Amino acid sequence: MGSAKKSSNTARQTRIAEMRRADEARERRNRILTVAVGAAVAAGLVVGGVVLVRSQSGDSDDTAATADRTSGSFVTGDDGVRTWKGTLSRDHVTKKVAYPAEPPVGGDHNQAWMNCDGDVYTEPLDNENAVHSLEHGAVWVTYTDKAPKADVEALAEKVKKTPYSLMSPDDEQKDPIMLTAWGHQRTVTGASDPAVDAFFEKFVQGAQTPEPGAACTNGLSR
Repeated sequence: MGSAKKSSNTARQTRIAEMRRADEARERRNRILTVAVGAAVAAGLVVGGVVLVRSQSGDSDDTAATADRTSGSFVTGDDGVRTWKGTLSRDHVTKKVAYPAEPPVGGDHNQAWMNCDGDVYTEPLDNENAVHSLEHGAVWVTYTDKAPKADVEALAEKVKKTPYSLMSPDDEQKDPIMLTAWGHQRTVTGASDPAVDAFFEKFVQGAQTPEPGAACTNGLSR
């Protein structure tokens, strides 16, 4: 049994290393793209800028028309994970979104994501940015001021070691410690709850991810 657990841990570490290497490769491609775009702008491609502005204005205009497309409700499974059954819209918006759950499990979101490469934040996040991280396959750990300090510290250490995860306080949620992925959520009793590892194992870049392989770096850090 110990052998099986060791094999599982090795496989998980290999998968995390592969994700980190892929993330670094994307960063290199993004830097190259940034240089190319800068050169194009310097060459006087003003038309492209006008198109971009109009595109961003379109995002804002679409907010009112598409926000209501998120609908449904949670269904709780035997494992305690609540799964959203319904529609989770994925439009980029510039306004605040009234999500049906706290923390939200998906829906319209800001075009900028929160960095989620094992990032631990000590202040509440804007839901609209964190939801974009969920779209990229991140697991989001949140806690209230009722969560024991020892559990918060232990969970922070776990997040720091896990690419495609992030953590932040959220005093608006109903339970002291909650775990969230795109379309999925559960409450845990503490850092030692076996459900923590199970949730991370299943949902970090899991099958629920709308944009698998999308970056968890080069976003917002606060």
